[in-house]
Amino acid sequence: MAKIKDVASLAGVSTSTVSLVLNHKGYVSAATRAKVEAAVKELHYVPSEVGRNLSLNRTNLIGVIIPDVAHPFFAALLHEIEIALYGFGYKTMICSTGEKENAELAFLEMLRRHTMDGLIIGAHALHFENYQHIDLPVIAFDRHLCDEIPVVRANHHQGGEIAARTLLKRCPRHVVQITSAPTTHTTAHEHEDIFARCVAAAGVRLDSVVIPANALQPKDFARAAHEVFERYPDVDAISGADLAALSALREASHRGRRCPEDLSIIAYDGTYLTRLGPQTMTAVVQPIPALGKRAAEAIVRRIRREPLPSLAPIPMTFQPGETC
Repeated sequence: MAKIKDVASLAGVSTSTVSLVLNHKGYVSAATRAKVEAAVKELHYVPSEVGRNLSLNRTNLIGVIIPDVAHPFFAALLHEIEIALYGFGYKTMICSTGEKENAELAFLEMLRRHTMDGLIIGAHALHFENYQHIDLPVIAFDRHLCDEIPVVRANHHQGGEIAARTLLKRCPRHVVQITSAPTTHTTAHEHEDIFARCVAAAGVRLDSVVIPANALQPKDFARAAHEVFERYPDVDAISGADLAALSALREASHRGRRCPEDLSIIAYDGTYLTRLGPQTMTAVVQPIPALGKRAAEAIVRRIRREPLPSLAPIPMTFQPGETC
């Protein structure tokens, strides 16, 4: 396999001149450029992408940090981000922080060492102090890190209102909301707060079952669903993220409860899982394709030091179903 010094030798120039020609940098006469290009063609020389990127102080790699790559929402989001980044000429390096100590900090250190060009942070760990006044290309997803880092998010205020309005149409007497732990501090918590406020304003009893921080496995949601019916046997309406809602539907079936005849359930996220079972879940749908595209566009603009357009929350949509 030909090396850059072989090209330089055949063209009768220095390796630095060959590098200038290949990277389209600096001044090289037309005659010299023609000799180098001819030598490249004759030797079938393929430039080293690693070497070229190092010379340009870039890697064409962008890290994406998420809590769990197996979680249906984050898997779908990652799919959209990866496609969008590829269109911009970037590869994606994935970090799933679940059950990994300090994984988020390790990726941030890779960014500081220029092992990657930028980071999209969607993890739920608590390392806010590491992002204060950071002068590196970072975008946050559904998480406020500091005032300097832009946040890509859906309109969770709207999502909470849709979920509450849909359940309240069923005239429930006792609503239970399966929520995530407040210690994770994501902007997605807004929909839970708005939902609770709307239900309380309607004068309907509301209780909550909280899933521990970073508990994202199916067993965690199944445990929460079991707890709902054990603690609140008179529950007649349930709200929760997709896996929580699906687990509640399964638990209800085991207990002889029927949806929507005597129990209403609404899911939040609206991933493909809500459309796979015997009943299509009534759901508030996050705009995952738009979120992925916006996150990719935003991080690329940060890397290129281009101004960012408005990152206003992206509207939610509603999926009619058979559970509410």
